Amino acid sequence: MPKILIIDDERSIRSTLRDILEYEKIEVDEAEDGRIGIDKFQKSLYDIVLCDIKMPGMDGIEVLVKIQGINPDVPVIMISGHGNIETAVESLKKGAYDYISKPPDLNRLLVSIRNALDRKDLIKETRALKKKAGVKVESPIIGSSKPIEEVRHMIEKVAPTDARVLITGPNGVGKELVASQLHKKSERNKGPFIEVNCAAIPSELIESELFGHEKGAFTSAIKQRIGKFEQASGGTLFLDEIGDMSLSAQAKVLRALQENTITRVGGDKEIKVSPRVIAATNKNLKEEISNGNFREDLYHRLSVIIIEVPSLNDRRDDIPILIHYFLEQISTETGNPIYKIEQEATKYLTGIDWSGNIRQLRNTIERLTIMAEDKIDLSTTKKFT
Repeated sequence: MPKILIIDDERSIRSTLRDILEYEKIEVDEAEDGRIGIDKFQKSLYDIVLCDIKMPGMDGIEVLVKIQGINPDVPVIMISGHGNIETAVESLKKGAYDYISKPPDLNRLLVSIRNALDRKDLIKETRALKKKAGVKVESPIIGSSKPIEEVRHMIEKVAPTDARVLITGPNGVGKELVASQLHKKSERNKGPFIEVNCAAIPSELIESELFGHEKGAFTSAIKQRIGKFEQASGGTLFLDEIGDMSLSAQAKVLRALQENTITRVGGDKEIKVSPRVIAATNKNLKEEISNGNFREDLYHRLSVIIIEVPSLNDRRDDIPILIHYFLEQISTETGNPIYKIEQEATKYLTGIDWSGNIRQLRNTIERLTIMAEDKIDLSTTKKFT
């Protein structure tokens, strides 16, 4: 049964909408203002949100932005008796699924709700199919805590520029997701997003990976290869775990950044390249510089803007939101119903140490959905975390 949250300060509107939606076999929850609505949205799973634009305290546009930050997959239909074309356009630009004036045309509202539910189901099915096909599915940045809001604000401010960005933070916090969002929201988003995990490539192969090689450059070079710098021209090159790159490769990356040219391994021709470079590391690069493991001049080239992604322990307010998001995601991937989790189990998960960050939490929730019976209770949670 679909579940809808109605956020409106007018009791009569909420009651009318509840009667209509419940007649349509839709479960309904209510909130009389924006803050209560956001609190409920964080604690439960909803298929759609109906939200009034003009409310005392937090208005509808603020609520919409918050919901988009918590889970952008949930359609938000805005309703207003004070509507005009500018308000409608603003709400749609902020991510609203639809805009309906008060008093709402009930037939139009029901059509909008059905279309929103169909769209949400289609998104789930598409993600499930992509998962089965081995296609990487990008996740949104989930959360509404102050640290993650600051990261989101930095992305919005920096993405439209061509400034190089250094993303820092421990393993498992989602640095690659931040890099992907920077590309997606940039003017280069029509170009390629090329990712290189510097820690996963042997030091003797990293230069060939980045700059390419000519045929015969070394024993196994049986044909010419185009490197990642060339592939990313016009788009974004993401150098993940750059703190693990060898000093010799660092020197060549520095030259590429300074001159916007590269030379393939075994070649002598200079090739113009134009990627925007975003780097990430879980290491303290200033300490690595002091220890002679990282070039200071390269650090300054890469760190025009620094975005620090917080650990999960530093954003515990987001854990209940992430739990619900992962439950829904796992349901989409497996085709099983969404598991319910008891409040005490959520409270327990919020309080434990997450040294592995988001990755550890995601794995834990998947394990609990496998080991639980019909719902995730406190005893199951304690046993399998």
